[in-house]
Amino acid sequence: MTAPETGLERPKLGEPYLLTPGPLTTSYAVKEAMLRDWGSWDEDFRAMTRELRTSLLSLLGDGSADFDCVPMQGSGSFSVEAMLASFIPRDGKALVLANGAYGMRSAQTLEYLGRAHVVLDKGDYLPPRGDEVAQILADDPDITHVVAIHCETSSGILNPVEEISEATYAAGRKLLIDSMSAFGAIELKVEDIRYEAMVSSANKCIEGVPGFGFIIARKSELEAAKGNSHSLSLDVHAQWAHMNKTGQWRFTPPTHVVAAFLVALRAHKDEGGVAGRGARYTRNRDVMVDGMRELGFEALLKDRWLSPIIVTFFCPDDAKFVFDRFYELMKDKGFIIYPGKLTVVDSFRVGCIGQMDEHVMRQVVAAAKETLDEMGVTSAAPPAIALQERAKLAA
Repeated sequence: MTAPETGLERPKLGEPYLLTPGPLTTSYAVKEAMLRDWGSWDEDFRAMTRELRTSLLSLLGDGSADFDCVPMQGSGSFSVEAMLASFIPRDGKALVLANGAYGMRSAQTLEYLGRAHVVLDKGDYLPPRGDEVAQILADDPDITHVVAIHCETSSGILNPVEEISEATYAAGRKLLIDSMSAFGAIELKVEDIRYEAMVSSANKCIEGVPGFGFIIARKSELEAAKGNSHSLSLDVHAQWAHMNKTGQWRFTPPTHVVAAFLVALRAHKDEGGVAGRGARYTRNRDVMVDGMRELGFEALLKDRWLSPIIVTFFCPDDAKFVFDRFYELMKDKGFIIYPGKLTVVDSFRVGCIGQMDEHVMRQVVAAAKETLDEMGVTSAAPPAIALQERAKLAA
């Protein structure tokens, strides 16, 4: 099952590659780990929870002793809501930096929570910059927290969290980072980037399966979070205190998912940690983007802002190009791509993460070329409005 040119196994069960930002293609060893049952109260499983927490903290580098890791049942959005509700006091106010669907989701979450907030909406194409953050914070002294998306997967923009952090703390405020699709492949070391808390999930760059997220936060913030949460089940302080006291999750944990995640964490370490994982994903991106551009596709972003997580391409202007048909033909060839989320022009996305390497990405490009030929599409060039919109980046 291992191709001679790569050390990664092909999906043993014959399933398509998931070219998405998670859930993603996992190794057979990760899947196999879910075949055994575990008692959530048993010492063996409590040891697994301890290993999960300490292994994730080790990815922070120097300074990690000031932080703790709190896993939380549910999808990544559950953990984002838990972070926002637990660390932004009810009388606090947040500045949400949005340049896509996930920044706007944080704003919507704060609306549900009844937390005061303002939004810097940069649209689909532009990253929020440090000088903009500094100006907003200077103009509004009531803002207590800044909420930033590390990698905005609706567009593929890798946002400049380091300069955002510098602006936030220069103004005496606190930063919360949604690193859902970046943590584990893009460094977020606390010695380099200051923040109070960040959130990610099992089924992203660590290459586990869906079922829980995790919040990594300063212990001082965890202690101060008592009583902030609107929710019994999403209370990060309560989950943290209970885990530290008993070693157990407060409510039924996703035992099989935790077992799979530990296998994924060990593989992550063996690959070279964040640097090694990020290097493979970056090579995946570069090979795939170069190939798609040779076919005539245009990426939403210029290279400066491309993340190694997922890349957005404009749909061709050719009348014979129909995305749903393109999707199905790509799936028939063994690749599931991701619909676009841009608001102005039609697009689709191709993920670079998961159990894939550059050899797989070359197959993706070959499948795209074959699919265009089958559809009778003679040009993959986007409509003029797409390039006009993209020109905003240069401006």
